[in-house]
Amino acid sequence: MAAAFDPLDMSNYKIEKLPKMQKSGFEMWMARLGAPLALIVFVVLYWFVKIPFIENISADALDNTALARYNVVGAENFIRINYAMLAIFAASIVLWITEAIPNYLTSLIVILAIVLCHVTSEKTAFAQLGHPVMWLNILSFILASMLVKTQVAKRFALWFMVKYGKTPAKIILSFIVINLVLSAFISATTAKATILLPIFMVIAAIYGATGGDKRNNFGRNLVLQNLFQINIGASGFMTGSGANLLAVSLMVGAMGGQIFSYQDWFIAAFPLAVILILIGWFVGTKIIFPLKPEERKPQLEGGMERMKEELAKMGKMGWQEYKAIAIFVTVLVLWATDKQHGISQTTVAFAGAVVALLPKIGVVKWNDVDIPWHLMLFSAGAYVLGVGLDATGIAGTLVNAGFDSLGVNENTPFGVLFLLLTFLMLFSAIIFQSKTMRALIFIPIALGVEQRFGFPGLSLAFPVALLIEHVYVLPFNSKPAALLYTTNQYSWSDSFKFGFTMMVISWIMIIIWGETVLRWLGYTNGIFF
Repeated sequence: MAAAFDPLDMSNYKIEKLPKMQKSGFEMWMARLGAPLALIVFVVLYWFVKIPFIENISADALDNTALARYNVVGAENFIRINYAMLAIFAASIVLWITEAIPNYLTSLIVILAIVLCHVTSEKTAFAQLGHPVMWLNILSFILASMLVKTQVAKRFALWFMVKYGKTPAKIILSFIVINLVLSAFISATTAKATILLPIFMVIAAIYGATGGDKRNNFGRNLVLQNLFQINIGASGFMTGSGANLLAVSLMVGAMGGQIFSYQDWFIAAFPLAVILILIGWFVGTKIIFPLKPEERKPQLEGGMERMKEELAKMGKMGWQEYKAIAIFVTVLVLWATDKQHGISQTTVAFAGAVVALLPKIGVVKWNDVDIPWHLMLFSAGAYVLGVGLDATGIAGTLVNAGFDSLGVNENTPFGVLFLLLTFLMLFSAIIFQSKTMRALIFIPIALGVEQRFGFPGLSLAFPVALLIEHVYVLPFNSKPAALLYTTNQYSWSDSFKFGFTMMVISWIMIIIWGETVLRWLGYTNGIFF
């Protein structure tokens, strides 16, 4: 006879034991139609349509683009390459949204198409796999694997919860602290979700939320709050995700290599992240999913004792754990003081990873390191797409054409453009699955608008970058969202109600932030006043 399911056994909530999220009928149709639709989009844009704002590009425009470095001769060739870039860009968006093929395969096709269509050189396209941001992503996964292998992250989460998680309110507030701390050390939001999921699932069970027919508002709050905190916590740190790092690299490129430091991001972003997380806690627990009296009391006897037992099973902290903490704290301190010593985040992470991997001295072996290479290949394709957009200047061309058609000109107030770009960046997250893709689309647009209208550098791009991590409304919006949806603690409508409400609040907050904090720090001259 099979053993009865024990809701307090953390091993029952390992990723491999969770049900896989099944695609809806609409999603399956999108997947079936995605490939032929992408092909049609590419063929039509590349061969059959005449677009005035591309046809009117003059040969002089070549001098203002990266294509000048590749010896593209003549307006006709330049126009043909612009059509190719637009076709590749549009087709890749279709494939990424519909998930007709794996995202990493779409990226490989993008790289191949950009090379074959002569948008950029082989050397430039293939070199993006060695982009400093790519290296920082890889090295961050090495450092995160160190914390996972030694179980430092799990120990910290369990200890904090056992010590401070005495009531429902304290439990959720404890997870806020845990998520913020882990966000400083772990750059992969999925890794954080994987570490925390077994812990909050056991706590949900203690309070009677075992999913499905036994959902309650405590469980809804616990899981949705964690989803929100995992993502928004990452927005507080430049190294919080690869998409943040990509945004920084795009902004630095537009600033002519001027340094944008870890401190610059942290000072502007971390307080905003904390405020949004606290607002999310209030909105979730007090307004959308208020806790009933019976949901405030443990429903299973001995629940917290099991948490203590789980912590006790880990034994005393070992030498390897102390070494892991020492290595990562050193890396974090060097990241946080990059403005003082001038060593880049990538070089610091490189040194930390080398020490972590050193025989007898380090903490992990190469086989212990969990690097999601499919995500690396996806990111490489996104970076190559960015190179193509930069090479042709097509993003700026599209912005100019779009603004001209809307009647936007030099007399349009900065505040109107701020509202438009932050709105598009934020709410596009409901449709786009990839944070990297959104950064790749909207950061160059914001930079182009700044340059066209002569606004202060980063006055639009940085506020847009601060909205990258808002990917929590629907289960397909991000990998943590898809993972946590499989817990069966909430429905799509639950997720949408809380997530969309927080998106609206976040848009209001970024407007307030642009008028106050970003103004005080010198990024904007104010939005309305």
